[in-house]
Amino acid sequence: MPQRNAPKMDRIKRLLRLLFSAPPGLAFLPAICLTAFWFGGEAALMIVAIILPLIFIIGGTATNHAQVPADTIISVFDKSLFVDLHRDIHAKALETGRHSATLAVTVDDFEQLSKRYGTAAMDAVSDQIGERLISTMRGADHVGQLDRATFAIVMAPVRQLDLESCIQLAGRLQSAVEDPISVDGVGIYVSASIGFCQSARAPGQTSETWLQAAITALEEAVQRGPSSIRAYSEQMRRNGKTNTALRDEVGQALDGGQIQPWFQPQISTDTGMISGFEALARWSHPARGMISPAEFLPVIERAGLLERLAEVMMYQSFAAIKAWEDAGLHIPQIGVNFAGPELSNPKLLEKIQWELDRFDLTPDRLAVEVLETVVARAPDDVITRNINALGELGCRIDLDDFGTGHASISSIRRFSVSRIKIDRSFVSKADRDPEQQRMISAILTMAERLGVETLAEGVETVGEHVLLAQLGCDHVQGYGIARPMPFEQTIEWIKEHNTKLTDVPQMLDGRPR
Repeated sequence: MPQRNAPKMDRIKRLLRLLFSAPPGLAFLPAICLTAFWFGGEAALMIVAIILPLIFIIGGTATNHAQVPADTIISVFDKSLFVDLHRDIHAKALETGRHSATLAVTVDDFEQLSKRYGTAAMDAVSDQIGERLISTMRGADHVGQLDRATFAIVMAPVRQLDLESCIQLAGRLQSAVEDPISVDGVGIYVSASIGFCQSARAPGQTSETWLQAAITALEEAVQRGPSSIRAYSEQMRRNGKTNTALRDEVGQALDGGQIQPWFQPQISTDTGMISGFEALARWSHPARGMISPAEFLPVIERAGLLERLAEVMMYQSFAAIKAWEDAGLHIPQIGVNFAGPELSNPKLLEKIQWELDRFDLTPDRLAVEVLETVVARAPDDVITRNINALGELGCRIDLDDFGTGHASISSIRRFSVSRIKIDRSFVSKADRDPEQQRMISAILTMAERLGVETLAEGVETVGEHVLLAQLGCDHVQGYGIARPMPFEQTIEWIKEHNTKLTDVPQMLDGRPR
């Protein structure tokens, strides 16, 4: 019964607030005072004069914090006020049986943009984005700012609101945000990811769970890449619980040895010999077994532990090189992936030098693998200096996933890239696709002119391997050669591979020898 009467009480409170705080209500105050004096004299007038201001203050304060005019959005609300307004919309939707949606909007790579343009410029960008979101929405909708880069929007309840309408609205919001923004005469281009949850699909009965569902959808959109839009689903909730559990465990997993490098061989197409290995992170969970990198790497990134992961991978990789040497096996180099956070560490060069000295290894035994997207957007800052310093030290610089980003030829030269790794999307079915062959040939020709070595990733068939060798690709890597394997399996695999090479007849002047 109390729950059933709650909406009625809320309506009564709103009427009282309107009566004693809105302009129409204020018009009656003189008449009320005169009536009190007429019937009760000065004593009654004094009582009314004291009570009415108190009611006005209480009603006006409550109204200022919970009510906004229905015909216009005045400004972007701060987080606490938006949460209150969101709660009111949620209650109204439940009471009327109408439909609403909560949308969460974030600027992609906001921190990187802040480093590039400065905090003041990005604060101005954030202000303009808020204004654009307001102009895109209806007057009865509410826009709030959750942090510098993230906004939330709740729609006033309507009779009908289907998934397609929400997607179209998200697209309009995205277009509004992504128009160039001028700050001090400089055009700044941003992209926005959006997640949303319809009130009918909210996972709980409270406004808090509804808002969190939109944020969960936003997190899913951000993981999918810039300018993504995602609607909340029940699967996201289950994934969110799993990711939360993994986030709580990932630090212990790194320190406890659960996350280890697995090694995938790289083969020279000229000699067939092993030219190196790439170290790939794998998580062997004591309860869940092997966890996919696609599942745990984003968790590590959100936990801010990418740099710790790189330390673990580098230490274990150098230990593997020494173990192979102790077994009488020479592996020229090992590739370790370095992302933006690690490359932004001003002391990265000292850290790598210390590890090399610790294992008595020369710098050329380490291939620093850097994503093409990192190189493409890296300004002349710490990342640039670190990559160039590692190249000058003698480490090899591998440009990973080449062809998927926007690294220019000048970037390849500027970062002293030793080798480009052709992305698997160009390699797949290349032996049967003439267009793929032309793309690979163009990349190989460019690399040859620049004096840069090449490695093709994702080689899965003999046909792809043969084609790449014929086109002049220097190295190959992929399931067609070998899958990533734990260190314990590498020694036996290396020995078997070397044995196969010695069993192959060598040609001399066209005759077997």
